[in-house]
Amino acid sequence: MCFELDSLPPVPVIAGAAVSHEDLELEAADGTSFAAFHASPDDRADVGVVVLPDVRGLYRFYEEVALRFAERGYRAVAIDYFGRTAGVAKRDDDFPYREHVDQTTQAGIQADIRAAVDFLREQGCRSIFTVGFCFGGSSSWNAAAASHGLAGAIGFYGRPSRVERVADIAAPILALMGGADEAIPREDVEAFDRALTDAGVEHEIEIYDGAPHSFFDRKYEQFAEASADAWSRVLGFLEKYSRA
Repeated sequence: MCFELDSLPPVPVIAGAAVSHEDLELEAADGTSFAAFHASPDDRADVGVVVLPDVRGLYRFYEEVALRFAERGYRAVAIDYFGRTAGVAKRDDDFPYREHVDQTTQAGIQADIRAAVDFLREQGCRSIFTVGFCFGGSSSWNAAAASHGLAGAIGFYGRPSRVERVADIAAPILALMGGADEAIPREDVEAFDRALTDAGVEHEIEIYDGAPHSFFDRKYEQFAEASADAWSRVLGFLEKYSRA
């Protein structure tokens, strides 16, 4: 489990920002309906972000992440992974996410990501990025090899061992990792760095010494500096690789 259910992203709310939001049901190419949360600035947004949650799927933390992007002028859609096995209804805190995670496939996840990408394109976004956390981090990097036409793929503490086709990655990569992450050995991160280099993929990997898995959490005040730097790098990455 990555975040506690009452956790919040460590990103300041921009008071007074003109933002709209709504619950959505999107449909993947295989006919699966799944839940999503859409946040957008009231002004035109040319850049879109698909937010990929941790193993529990869509819940408040990731809706808040989407809102933080919208406050900064980006259109964002946070998606759920479990439409095929759990439907689209809202879930309580006792949702047995693990049994549903075990039934996911990368093909299904990428089909859902594609539906979110297509939705953002329909809203007028010309540059689209994925931003994932933990389970969603590696899915974000995999999305860069799935022919979605992404402008870039960002992952917070994803498992490099879950990245299936490094040689097919067709977008810049940003990886934000905890140096004290007991679930992801530093050697795996360094091997991912070398593999991206060997494949000629433009990338940036930042390891925050002493930071654990899921450090990007308002509760972790001792890692506030790492979180602030990570968020700054995310915004810088979006700005750098957005297509005019």
